[in-house]
Amino acid sequence: MASLKYSRQRESIKKYLCGREDHPTADMIYTSIRREFPNISLGTVYRNLSLLTELGEIRKISTDGPDRFDAKLEPHSHFICRNCGCVLDVMIPVENPVSRINLLWEYGDVEECRLEFRGVCRKCKKNERQA
Repeated sequence: MASLKYSRQRESIKKYLCGREDHPTADMIYTSIRREFPNISLGTVYRNLSLLTELGEIRKISTDGPDRFDAKLEPHSHFICRNCGCVLDVMIPVENPVSRINLLWEYGDVEECRLEFRGVCRKCKKNERQA
């Protein structure tokens, strides 16, 4: 990729994500970033999120609802609640099978493996019991 021009907005989006543990949506990011950049458009936020994902500086997490974004790049899995849609980090050691698969698989090079858990989070379980 050619040299990329510095962008205060893109840097602010990345900084915002680095300070979060809750895997915000593009709309959540947009709402927060507008405090610093009142004239920023939602389209600009989406373009910058896409670019940061493409550059490998953040990760996009696809859910049944809106995509979520994560600045934590070390290998980890995610838990996605089927009720509220929250995304939580699962920091359990899982052997990454990519190098072994690439030795055995003849169809191309696997670059990444993601493990995802789905269920009901503690908060939703608690609310179900109280209802």
